[in-house]
Amino acid sequence: MDWGMQNRLSRIIKEDGKCLLMPIDHGYFQGPTSKLEKPGETIKQLLPYSDALFVTRGVLRACVDTAENIPIILRVSGGTSMVGKDLANEGITTSMKEAVRLNVSAVGMSVFIGSDYEKETLLNLGRLVDEGEEYGIPVMAVTAVGRELEKRDARYLGMCCRIAAEIGAKVVKTYWCEDFDKVVNGCPVPVVIAGGPKAETEREVLSFVHDGMQRGAIGVNLGRNIWQNPYPVPMIKAIRAIIHENASLIEAVEIFNIEKNQMAKAVAV
Repeated sequence: MDWGMQNRLSRIIKEDGKCLLMPIDHGYFQGPTSKLEKPGETIKQLLPYSDALFVTRGVLRACVDTAENIPIILRVSGGTSMVGKDLANEGITTSMKEAVRLNVSAVGMSVFIGSDYEKETLLNLGRLVDEGEEYGIPVMAVTAVGRELEKRDARYLGMCCRIAAEIGAKVVKTYWCEDFDKVVNGCPVPVVIAGGPKAETEREVLSFVHDGMQRGAIGVNLGRNIWQNPYPVPMIKAIRAIIHENASLIEAVEIFNIEKNQMAKAVAV
């Protein structure tokens, strides 16, 4: 692997081989998502605990302080919305030259395997990987999004991840599922866990994060299950403990509760 490519990956994936990625790119198809109406304010307290930020160029320029020393994964696909006909009909919205101008550590795009636009999104990934190799910028593929969420089992997700890796993605983001080790074991590049819709309880989130890490994931790319939580900082601290400190599920739940109680007491005073 070229030095530039490896150096950029090392900014995202830390020395222990793990990472906690913070996505705030939801607005590119959802508009002003709850708790993300003002992205700069949402992330301010979370950046110290994040290893990288997954964001569009518009929000990066408008809402992220240039003095922040946070690695950036740039969302470069889009072209559809929640009110459009089909979320899977995405294209590349941002050039690799723009990624270089913004000094990003990686770029990310979605692939929609099993949709009517499977071929188009996979060919887009191939072209993006070609450009990434030319500029020394790694590509993260985001799998199983939109209507394909209904297919979240190990066989489907394993296929998605393997195809993305075969085309050249350096990292794959996908959803946790039962038998997650089957997904990871069939993918020759690192896998990070996506958060998906907001979970009902903190324990539910911490449970799938812990299980996924035990089964071979290198980290997470969680947004809504952190910044939509009433206590986002305790939540990200608990998740970070699982990823970087090998905390058990019980220890992570305890960390969340202790941090939450301390924060509640500080507010009460």
